[in-house]
Amino acid sequence: MHPRQITVLGECVADAFAESARARNELALRVLPGGGPANTAAALARLGSPARFLARLSGDVFGRLFRAHLEASGVDLSHVIEAAEPSTLAVAELDAQGRAAFSFHAQATADWQWTSAELAGVDLADTACVHTGSLALVKEPGAAVVEDFLAAAAPRATISIDPNLRPLLVRPEVYRARLAHWCGLADVLRLSEDDLNLLLPGTPPEQACDTWHAAGARLVVITRGADGAVASLDGERVRVPAVATPVVDTVGAGDSFTAGLLHHLGTHGLLGGRLTDLRLDDVEAACLFATKVAALTCSVAGPNPPWQDQLAQFTTDEDVVRHLDSTP
Repeated sequence: MHPRQITVLGECVADAFAESARARNELALRVLPGGGPANTAAALARLGSPARFLARLSGDVFGRLFRAHLEASGVDLSHVIEAAEPSTLAVAELDAQGRAAFSFHAQATADWQWTSAELAGVDLADTACVHTGSLALVKEPGAAVVEDFLAAAAPRATISIDPNLRPLLVRPEVYRARLAHWCGLADVLRLSEDDLNLLLPGTPPEQACDTWHAAGARLVVITRGADGAVASLDGERVRVPAVATPVVDTVGAGDSFTAGLLHHLGTHGLLGGRLTDLRLDDVEAACLFATKVAALTCSVAGPNPPWQDQLAQFTTDEDVVRHLDSTP
């Protein structure tokens, strides 16, 4: 079955990774295109899902980098807004486990300036799912416009949200205040264990899932890094193990998981409405596929999700591990 289009709305962020200085009092940065929604759009397209990205791209050097990267990944950029504002920049420092700590340069940048007029002409007739999240949902003045767009899209498309908290930029209480509303809009809520700990400190994943089901989200998936993922469909749970991964870094792994989840659901004809035909074994299969996509992303530097042909050669988790063990 050929999947219908998945439309992703959100930001592009230039991820600048600190590298060894070449001279005294000098810091070298390696810049890669990133940002949660952009990573998800690129991963979807590389996996073979028709993916359209709604973004406000600056004309600066970073904006040109974003455009080239997304086009090369096969993402439809036909509705990108040419923005006058500068791009958002995140400077990342990696710890010994490959986890990134970010500092953001995001004041008055292009990503948050959405207007209703810019999204009014978006045709969703061929869209099975609209996905968004991260800072686009909380950074004003555009956040309210994004929420209104989701509400307008909901009667015709599955809605997927990844909160992807960035506490250095937006306080967790801002996310907490909006989360029940997002659950009322969303059919799929995917978030990390770190997000859970910021949103509901000390709350077990199962209890959190029930809270978010009660607020309206039908499918809740909490990714737990090396501990895999917990998925809950209307209160029915399944746990999926992670794929053993030699980690280069974890940047973009959650975004790739989301892409793998939506791609698998879309290719099986399960997106496009309120997930009424979705069953727990469908969720388990989609999450198992998503963990492989995330594992391959962790095996390379930066938010660099795998292509479809890389996934096609794997039939078991052991195959993934063998590939990762041979990755330079």
